Amino acid sequence: MALTETPIRRMRLPSRWSVGAVIIAVIVVAPIVAVLGIALFPRENIWPHLLSTTLPRYLWTTARLMFGVGLIAAMVGTGAAWMVARYDFPGRRWLEWLLLLPLAIPAYVGAYALVDFLEYAGPVQTGLRDLFGWQTSRDYWFPEIRSLGAAILVLSAALYPYVYLLARAAFREQSASSEEVARSLGAGAFGRFWRIGLPLARPAIAAGVAIVMMESINDFGTVDYFAVQTLTTGIFSVWLESNNAGGAAQIASVVLFLVVLLVVLEKVSRRRMRFFNLSTRHRPAMRKPLTGAPAWIATTACTIPLAVGFVLPAGVILSHALDNAEFWTDPALWRAGLNTAVVGGSAAIITVLAAIFLVYGVRLSGQKLPRLLMPVTTIGYAAPGAVLGVGILIPLAAIDNAVADAIWGATGWDPGLLLTGTAFALILAYCVRFFAIAQGAADAAMGRVSPNLPLAARSLGRNEGQVLTAIYYPLMRASVASALLLVFVDCVKELPATLLLRPFNYETLATRVHEKASLEALGEAAPAAILVILFGLAAVGLLARANR
Repeated sequence: MALTETPIRRMRLPSRWSVGAVIIAVIVVAPIVAVLGIALFPRENIWPHLLSTTLPRYLWTTARLMFGVGLIAAMVGTGAAWMVARYDFPGRRWLEWLLLLPLAIPAYVGAYALVDFLEYAGPVQTGLRDLFGWQTSRDYWFPEIRSLGAAILVLSAALYPYVYLLARAAFREQSASSEEVARSLGAGAFGRFWRIGLPLARPAIAAGVAIVMMESINDFGTVDYFAVQTLTTGIFSVWLESNNAGGAAQIASVVLFLVVLLVVLEKVSRRRMRFFNLSTRHRPAMRKPLTGAPAWIATTACTIPLAVGFVLPAGVILSHALDNAEFWTDPALWRAGLNTAVVGGSAAIITVLAAIFLVYGVRLSGQKLPRLLMPVTTIGYAAPGAVLGVGILIPLAAIDNAVADAIWGATGWDPGLLLTGTAFALILAYCVRFFAIAQGAADAAMGRVSPNLPLAARSLGRNEGQVLTAIYYPLMRASVASALLLVFVDCVKELPATLLLRPFNYETLATRVHEKASLEALGEAAPAAILVILFGLAAVGLLARANR
């Protein structure tokens, strides 16, 4: 009896693109996992001490800050978006885009400017004393500037454009039919907004508010300057002042929990609020012209957040920069600018290239693991910079020490800190923090390329790398350039991760602004702040162009 040979099924090995995509995803997610691991297994467990002393205060203050900023940003952003989308009034065409300008001002710069403008020696209180003949602060009452309320005001003014941008897009997409039906049933202007416009736009508004609240958790410069103790300032305090990395990781894990909770709530709210346009002939709602007093009230209402969020801080900082022109020639300023360009530019290039490799690798791969890991890599953008600092610096320091000890034992030469003693850790933090921006741009750009083009190239003998460079890249060049700019600008403005991870005696523009302003030397901080604002304006211009 002859034996029949059974074919042996050969195991298909994953391609280099799949392996590379998995490695990139693991690197991006690793700092978050490291934070949780350090928090669960600290060398010195101070969790009971934190629960009985400072953690409740940090948590309560952070919650008040989050909800205060979220509420004000929701009201301002939604109201402004409704006005520019539904009405025509003097200056509307300009204000529609000018309302995005506060995104160019980092919140900590706005905090420095507000204190300088409203403090006892500032122009407002000085003018009041001159006008009414008051001699000292005992003669009149003035609200406390360095307070939680002021921090909420500054962060709201800096962050409301996130809500405004998403709400305006949602209001634009709404059909005129629903407006006409509501008007025929006797609904007034407020009724149409409250019963039609707002419910239809609620998912977009919820997404914007979630971003605002996550950015509020991430903030360090503003709350530190206003002496407001939040979870982020607690990370710095426990780690740098108490020298307890495990306690800092435990506080960071609480921050991560809040961030994940916000993301989940936002997803749930959008899933439960879905609306569809069933009409085959969609007509956008027409703007109603306003005249007389209502027109100027609308103009004033849209101008106020612009004035508080951009005109005031930019004007104060520019005034100091012009009055202290000698600081523009300070070599330390230009060293900080060069450091910013090097680390920000390196991080932007590495992040965008890694994102393109990841997205392309996932598209080529038939494996489930890369596809499952790809959405997880966006969590870095939601994680605050201080949290990433904990998750990156502690493991890298351990690796650094192990490598140095091994080299010392083998050669007798001490190489020093190769990773944490250089800008490597800082660049890695930027890449993890802003990977979601590059990944989103790359995924959207590749999604617009017809599948027939790469298939035709492969049929002509081109390999995967040649298809990427010859087909995809020319068609997604504009998106790649936009992603590079956005990531670079966010790196320029990032403060918490930079403070934690920068090498000794290494300044960037953001840290220079923070350190000089913390010493009440706003004149020295102004040139660096102007440079940061100019970078931010470039990103806002790109954002406005993309959302025409």
